[in-house]
Amino acid sequence: MEKFTKTKVDDKKVIKVKIRRKKQAPADPVAVLFSQKDVRRFVTEFVSSWIRGDITIHFPTAAELSKKNPLAITFPTDPSVNEELKIKEHYVELLSICAGTKSASPEEQEKAITDVFRILLMFRSANRIEGKIISNDLEKRVTNIEEKTRTTGKLVEQITGFLFKEKKDSQ
Repeated sequence: MEKFTKTKVDDKKVIKVKIRRKKQAPADPVAVLFSQKDVRRFVTEFVSSWIRGDITIHFPTAAELSKKNPLAITFPTDPSVNEELKIKEHYVELLSICAGTKSASPEEQEKAITDVFRILLMFRSANRIEGKIISNDLEKRVTNIEEKTRTTGKLVEQITGFLFKEKKDSQ
């Protein structure tokens, strides 16, 4: 009986600890070329440039789509016109989800961002983007250049002030 009470007392002194292993990161961190943050930045710059009018996207036209559709000859109503509109509507819907003007779950938002990135790659590879995608940090760059210009102007004034000082006659 004495043994039983001793083990019961020892049990009270034991602290139980659970050890949880951390999930390991992928073995090769170089495997991904762009992080999700980079993809978001590319999409943001692409969409912003398009909205501002800095770039023009040449969507596939009904005539281009009808060339790929052999049934377009037999049907009097051209289904490629509907396809052209569907492509543009899909693009605008994706942008609405990305911008948050159309409600969507976080998973749907990430999927929309990925889809817009794929569209960006597809349009760029098909030479359907005209213009330059301007980075969002343009304002920061302009502010930085303005500050450097002001500083340079002050330095030029100081240097010319020293060089062209009136000489005092010491007589």
